[in-house]
Amino acid sequence: MGRKILLITTDQQRYDGLGFAGGRFAKTPVIDGLAATGITYRQARNQCAVCMPARSTILTGQHIRMHGVTANGIALPVEAPSLAHALKAAGYKTALIGKAHFEPQASKAFFENNAAHEDNYGPHRGFDRMELAGHTGRVGRSLYHYPKWLAAEHPDVVEGFFQMTVNGAPSGVGGGDTGAPQVQDNPIPIELYHTHWTANRTVDWLKTLDADADWFCWMSFPDPHHPWDVPREAKQRFDWRDLPLPPGYPGSREACEEVLATKPWHWLAWYRGETQVNFEVPPDYVPATTTADHIREVNAVVHAKNELIDEAIGRVLAYVKERGWDEDTDIVFTTDHGELQGDFGMLFKGPYHVDALTQVPLIWRPAPSAGIAPADVPEPVGHVDIAPTLMRAAGLPVPEWMQGAPLPTAPGDASRERVVTEWIDTFDGNEIVLQSLVRDRYLITAYGKTNCYSGDEGELYDLSNDPHQWRNLWDEPGSAAIKRDLLDDLRQNLPEGRPDPLPKIAPV
Repeated sequence: MGRKILLITTDQQRYDGLGFAGGRFAKTPVIDGLAATGITYRQARNQCAVCMPARSTILTGQHIRMHGVTANGIALPVEAPSLAHALKAAGYKTALIGKAHFEPQASKAFFENNAAHEDNYGPHRGFDRMELAGHTGRVGRSLYHYPKWLAAEHPDVVEGFFQMTVNGAPSGVGGGDTGAPQVQDNPIPIELYHTHWTANRTVDWLKTLDADADWFCWMSFPDPHHPWDVPREAKQRFDWRDLPLPPGYPGSREACEEVLATKPWHWLAWYRGETQVNFEVPPDYVPATTTADHIREVNAVVHAKNELIDEAIGRVLAYVKERGWDEDTDIVFTTDHGELQGDFGMLFKGPYHVDALTQVPLIWRPAPSAGIAPADVPEPVGHVDIAPTLMRAAGLPVPEWMQGAPLPTAPGDASRERVVTEWIDTFDGNEIVLQSLVRDRYLITAYGKTNCYSGDEGELYDLSNDPHQWRNLWDEPGSAAIKRDLLDDLRQNLPEGRPDPLPKIAPV
């Protein structure tokens, strides 16, 4: 009997929204407890700030240009080498419960979009069982197991969810008290919401396992991703009127434009509604129209979603202890990417390499039987390191095709100097290529030569003195030496990629 593995992910969750990371509003005692008893990585970064590439990196331990999922809409090949395949081959029972999103939400040819319709639960992608949920209880383009269950068992509550798409595009319709985009009052009981369902189905799968089974479960919550339609009972925990504005909000439209004018052109162009640079943002959403009250109400909903996630994790961990597994169970907690959530006056996400989107919560609570002491690690690490870490925890060799390395267990690892994040996508005719490096106290982003940029543009931030990334140092003469040094470092440490691009399918 070996180690058990519980990988917990959320979707679009900011690092600073959780208690262990300084969050002051949502109560997250379970996640904070994992941080206190495990290893907290204070400078963890994703390798892409959007869902499908980030999730594919977590599963494969590869950078986006190696596994090929460089943008949403590109399916990870079903037989791509992965953590799940490797653990299953070693005798592990494997499951993914909740949101997968390794496949575009566009075609019934993909397992994820058709599994519930066919009463199919796998095996798929190295997982013995998959039970899938998305961001809604409505039946849409993709029929996941959760909305099918909800429609069959509780059809009266389905209409409380926000209608996410209109004519195939994300909807920016406003609601709630303030008219904020994708906010909607949802009377669904908490126990029927997809957060609760994901935890319940995880426990139900664990109940099928023998006491001495080695298992790997990826429990993947769809929240706190938009739409912001959390159950009414949970939303009422926070009065948005009482919330302060986030520190990353400059304070007015004029102040936002002053900050954005120092960044490459697509920042301000999107803010003003003059261009669209990624599919994931509603085309009818213009950030410049976002009011302070919109931001407060969205944040109130996110805080409520974070609390529900924490409570759901607590129920699953309680069952793991009840089965006597906790002593030998490794737990990893992270998210795929963040959310602007009012920073720069913006909501949602896109090709913007700032802390709000690229810094992620990452906690590894090693199995207590391993005898690894709790620690805070300030050195940069990435999603690419999760799969190698779990292979080693399982007592298995790290495959050569994994590009990451097992996470350090204590601060001071001299090999951990930098972490790289990339964006490679084209939308509405706008091709954006970003390559970013975090090292020491700096975040630098080099822009690739495309139809939008000459290849000489970029961003450079001093994270210690400018935590909100309002001051772009790229063109400041006093920063020329550190800029040159960081760019050389970035170019020398760009990860290898695959020679053949994978086809993109839209919508995602």
